[in-house]
Amino acid sequence: MKDVSIVVPVYNEAERLRKNIPKIIKEIEKTTKNYELIIAEDGSTDGTDKVAEKLSTEFKNIVHQHYEEKLGRGKALKKALEKSKGEIFIYIDVDLATDLKHLKELIEQINKGYDIVIGSRRIKGAKVERELKRKITTFCYNSLIRCLFRDGIKDHQCGFKAFKREALKKIIDEVEDNKWFWDTEVLVRAKKKGLKIKEIPVEWKEPKNSHESRVNIFADSKEMFFSALKLKIKLFKENRLKRIKKEDTGLRKAEFSKQI
Repeated sequence: MKDVSIVVPVYNEAERLRKNIPKIIKEIEKTTKNYELIIAEDGSTDGTDKVAEKLSTEFKNIVHQHYEEKLGRGKALKKALEKSKGEIFIYIDVDLATDLKHLKELIEQINKGYDIVIGSRRIKGAKVERELKRKITTFCYNSLIRCLFRDGIKDHQCGFKAFKREALKKIIDEVEDNKWFWDTEVLVRAKKKGLKIKEIPVEWKEPKNSHESRVNIFADSKEMFFSALKLKIKLFKENRLKRIKKEDTGLRKAEFSKQI
């Protein structure tokens, strides 16, 4: 068993992968040598698979998971969890928008007893550099999620999260989204399960040509908005079904008591 599994999901990020993986290795080895670094390479078409394979031969702790077809961020992370061996499961966006100096704190907070620790760009102490329209979009999105789910989490989508392995396994099969909304759904469901979640302030700088800067901000926001509504409806139905089952069980017990 490893202390830590770090997963880096990638799609068509050959140059960035080549440059940033050694940086992650250098940082994690300040905290532990007993780790694995999984490159979850999601059906890339630009040679990222070849770069990932080469890195896995150069560094003994690297595991390359290649998927022939693009699965989506969420599904790629789920498959990585299935193959991982770490007591702590961490995933980091390959663009390293979040300063790696916070990696040690993710691990320390998990070891202090938290089930999930997430980098946050929305709490006191965070330092963020990004263009205004994306700041506004992120603020509106997180406000919507807090309004819908009342989970108290300030930043759902930062690609810098750590999970206690056993805690994540309790909720992973319930998470249905396979794309970018996965980050939000896993936290909403974790909160609903009563898992202990800690947000830590991070320094975050949006790199040029990052995955966030390349998406269509309006199309992506629309998709995530409908994903949020879909989850809200699903959770409402799940809660209603639980209440019905509980009431039914209570009636059966009462009926049984009368018969006695």
